Amino acid sequence: MESFKRLFFYICAVTSCCVLQKCSAWRKMEYNSLDQMPHYKECAPLVESLGYVLVELRIVPQKTQHKVLVVISRKAGASAEGESGIGISDCAKVHRLIEPRLEALLNTKDLYMEVTSPGMERTIKNAAEFSLFAGRMLRVWDSDVTEWIPGKLVTSDDKSVTLEKEDSSVVTIPYERIAKAKLLCE
Repeated sequence: MESFKRLFFYICAVTSCCVLQKCSAWRKMEYNSLDQMPHYKECAPLVESLGYVLVELRIVPQKTQHKVLVVISRKAGASAEGESGIGISDCAKVHRLIEPRLEALLNTKDLYMEVTSPGMERTIKNAAEFSLFAGRMLRVWDSDVTEWIPGKLVTSDDKSVTLEKEDSSVVTIPYERIAKAKLLCE
Protein backbone atom coordinates (compact mmCIF):
# COMPACT_ATOMS: atom_id res chain seq x y z
CA MET A 1 0.00 0.00 0.00
CA GLU A 2 2.84 2.37 0.82
CA SER A 3 4.38 1.89 -2.62
CA PHE A 4 1.00 2.68 -4.20
CA LYS A 5 0.80 5.94 -2.21
CA ARG A 6 4.33 6.89 -3.29
CA LEU A 7 3.55 6.08 -6.93
CA PHE A 8 0.27 7.98 -6.77
CA PHE A 9 1.96 10.97 -5.13
CA TYR A 10 4.68 10.91 -7.80
CA ILE A 11 2.17 10.78 -10.66
CA CYS A 12 0.17 13.60 -9.13
CA ALA A 13 3.30 15.66 -8.46
CA VAL A 14 4.42 15.27 -12.07
CA THR A 15 0.99 16.30 -13.33
CA SER A 16 0.79 19.08 -10.69
CA CYS A 17 -2.63 18.05 -9.41
CA CYS A 18 -1.92 17.17 -5.77
CA VAL A 19 -1.15 18.89 -2.54
CA LEU A 20 0.05 16.17 -0.17
CA GLN A 21 -2.72 13.52 0.08
CA LYS A 22 -5.71 15.61 -1.05
CA CYS A 23 -6.07 15.21 -4.77
CA SER A 24 -8.60 16.58 -7.21
CA ALA A 25 -7.87 13.60 -9.47
CA TRP A 26 -9.93 11.37 -7.15
CA ARG A 27 -13.28 10.93 -8.81
CA LYS A 28 -16.23 11.74 -6.58
CA MET A 29 -19.50 9.83 -6.71
CA GLU A 30 -22.28 11.91 -8.26
CA TYR A 31 -26.02 11.53 -7.85
CA ASN A 32 -27.86 11.63 -11.17
CA SER A 33 -31.47 10.55 -11.04
CA LEU A 34 -32.11 7.32 -12.94
CA ASP A 35 -35.05 9.06 -14.61
CA GLN A 36 -32.51 11.26 -16.43
CA MET A 37 -31.40 8.27 -18.52
CA PRO A 38 -33.07 8.45 -21.92
CA HIS A 39 -36.22 6.27 -21.98
CA TYR A 40 -35.65 4.97 -18.43
CA LYS A 41 -39.09 6.17 -17.26
CA GLU A 42 -40.78 4.32 -20.12
CA CYS A 43 -38.92 1.01 -19.62
CA ALA A 44 -38.53 0.75 -15.83
CA PRO A 45 -42.23 -0.02 -15.12
CA LEU A 46 -42.17 -2.83 -17.69
CA VAL A 47 -39.09 -4.39 -16.11
CA GLU A 48 -40.58 -4.01 -12.62
CA SER A 49 -43.77 -5.77 -13.73
CA LEU A 50 -41.64 -8.91 -14.18
CA GLY A 51 -40.15 -8.62 -10.69
CA TYR A 52 -36.83 -7.02 -11.63
CA VAL A 53 -35.37 -3.55 -11.37
CA LEU A 54 -33.79 -1.62 -14.22
CA VAL A 55 -30.28 -0.72 -13.08
CA GLU A 56 -28.95 0.80 -16.28
CA LEU A 57 -30.30 1.63 -19.72
CA ARG A 58 -27.73 2.88 -22.18
CA ILE A 59 -28.67 3.67 -25.78
CA VAL A 60 -25.89 4.36 -28.26
CA PRO A 61 -26.90 5.39 -31.80
CA GLN A 62 -24.60 3.91 -34.41
CA LYS A 63 -24.45 4.28 -38.19
CA THR A 64 -27.33 1.99 -39.10
CA GLN A 65 -28.68 0.79 -35.77
CA HIS A 66 -29.04 1.57 -32.07
CA LYS A 67 -26.98 -0.40 -29.57
CA VAL A 68 -28.87 -0.84 -26.30
CA LEU A 69 -27.38 -2.08 -23.02
CA VAL A 70 -29.89 -3.09 -20.36
CA VAL A 71 -28.75 -4.10 -16.86
CA ILE A 72 -31.33 -5.71 -14.57
CA SER A 73 -31.34 -7.04 -11.03
CA ARG A 74 -33.84 -8.75 -8.80
CA LYS A 75 -35.91 -6.57 -6.51
CA ALA A 76 -34.54 -6.45 -2.97
CA GLY A 77 -35.61 -9.59 -1.12
CA ALA A 78 -37.13 -11.23 -4.22
CA SER A 79 -35.97 -14.56 -5.57
CA ALA A 80 -37.36 -17.14 -7.92
CA GLU A 81 -37.04 -20.80 -7.01
CA GLY A 82 -34.34 -20.01 -4.45
CA GLU A 83 -32.19 -18.16 -6.98
CA SER A 84 -30.72 -14.82 -6.07
CA GLY A 85 -29.00 -14.03 -9.37
CA ILE A 86 -30.14 -13.24 -12.87
CA GLY A 87 -30.16 -16.06 -15.42
CA ILE A 88 -30.47 -16.30 -19.17
CA SER A 89 -34.23 -16.85 -18.99
CA ASP A 90 -34.60 -13.68 -16.89
CA CYS A 91 -32.68 -11.67 -19.49
CA ALA A 92 -34.75 -13.20 -22.30
CA LYS A 93 -38.04 -12.24 -20.58
CA VAL A 94 -36.92 -8.64 -20.19
CA HIS A 95 -35.57 -8.53 -23.75
CA ARG A 96 -38.88 -9.75 -25.21
CA LEU A 97 -40.84 -7.23 -23.14
CA ILE A 98 -38.89 -4.03 -23.72
CA GLU A 99 -37.67 -4.53 -27.29
CA PRO A 100 -41.02 -3.50 -28.87
CA ARG A 101 -41.23 -0.48 -26.56
CA LEU A 102 -37.74 0.68 -27.49
CA GLU A 103 -38.41 0.11 -31.19
CA ALA A 104 -41.43 2.40 -30.91
CA LEU A 105 -39.61 5.01 -28.80
CA LEU A 106 -36.56 5.09 -31.08
CA ASN A 107 -38.65 4.75 -34.24
CA THR A 108 -36.50 1.91 -35.59
CA LYS A 109 -36.63 -1.85 -36.01
CA ASP A 110 -32.85 -2.08 -36.14
CA LEU A 111 -31.79 -2.58 -32.52
CA TYR A 112 -28.87 -4.51 -31.13
CA MET A 113 -29.80 -5.18 -27.49
CA GLU A 114 -27.85 -6.79 -24.66
CA VAL A 115 -29.64 -7.60 -21.41
CA THR A 116 -27.33 -8.54 -18.55
CA SER A 117 -27.14 -8.86 -14.80
CA PRO A 118 -25.14 -6.35 -12.76
CA GLY A 119 -22.49 -9.02 -12.23
CA MET A 120 -21.15 -10.41 -9.02
CA GLU A 121 -19.11 -7.33 -8.14
CA ARG A 122 -20.64 -4.46 -10.09
CA THR A 123 -18.96 -1.10 -9.84
CA ILE A 124 -21.64 1.40 -8.93
CA LYS A 125 -21.36 4.17 -11.50
CA ASN A 126 -24.05 6.54 -10.26
CA ALA A 127 -25.01 7.25 -6.66
CA ALA A 128 -28.69 6.82 -7.57
CA GLU A 129 -27.98 3.10 -8.06
CA PHE A 130 -27.49 2.63 -4.31
CA SER A 131 -31.26 2.71 -3.78
CA LEU A 132 -31.63 -0.31 -6.08
CA PHE A 133 -29.30 -2.46 -3.99
CA ALA A 134 -30.71 -1.92 -0.47
CA GLY A 135 -29.93 -4.88 1.74
CA ARG A 136 -26.95 -6.00 -0.37
CA MET A 137 -23.33 -6.15 0.74
CA LEU A 138 -21.01 -3.62 -0.82
CA ARG A 139 -17.84 -1.71 -0.20
CA VAL A 140 -17.14 1.97 -0.71
CA TRP A 141 -13.82 3.79 -0.96
CA ASP A 142 -14.01 6.68 1.48
CA SER A 143 -11.53 9.32 0.31
CA ASP A 144 -11.28 10.81 3.83
CA VAL A 145 -10.31 7.48 5.38
CA THR A 146 -8.48 6.31 2.21
CA GLU A 147 -9.62 2.72 2.52
CA TRP A 148 -12.51 0.43 1.58
CA ILE A 149 -15.42 0.33 4.00
CA PRO A 150 -17.47 -2.86 3.61
CA GLY A 151 -21.02 -3.15 4.87
CA LYS A 152 -24.65 -3.91 4.22
CA LEU A 153 -26.50 -1.11 2.44
CA VAL A 154 -29.14 0.14 4.86
CA THR A 155 -30.41 3.24 3.08
CA SER A 156 -29.45 5.91 0.60
CA ASP A 157 -30.78 9.26 -0.56
CA ASP A 158 -29.57 12.02 -2.88
CA LYS A 159 -26.79 13.10 -0.46
CA SER A 160 -25.35 10.00 1.27
CA VAL A 161 -25.34 6.25 1.78
CA THR A 162 -25.70 4.44 5.11
CA LEU A 163 -23.95 1.11 5.72
CA GLU A 164 -24.15 -1.40 8.55
CA LYS A 165 -20.63 -2.68 9.14
CA GLU A 166 -19.75 -6.21 10.29
CA ASP A 167 -19.49 -5.06 13.91
CA SER A 168 -23.12 -3.81 13.66
CA SER A 169 -22.06 -0.16 13.76
CA VAL A 170 -23.75 2.14 11.28
CA VAL A 171 -21.83 4.64 9.19
CA THR A 172 -23.21 7.34 6.87
CA ILE A 173 -20.93 8.48 4.07
CA PRO A 174 -21.72 11.53 1.91
CA TYR A 175 -21.31 10.98 -1.82
CA GLU A 176 -18.64 13.65 -2.16
CA ARG A 177 -16.35 11.43 -0.03
CA ILE A 178 -16.99 8.28 -2.10
CA ALA A 179 -14.43 7.69 -4.83
CA LYS A 180 -15.63 4.17 -5.78
CA ALA A 181 -18.25 1.64 -4.75
CA LYS A 182 -18.67 -2.05 -5.60
CA LEU A 183 -21.23 -4.70 -4.86
CA LEU A 184 -19.79 -7.70 -3.03
CA CYS A 185 -20.47 -11.31 -3.89
CA GLU A 186 -22.76 -12.74 -1.20
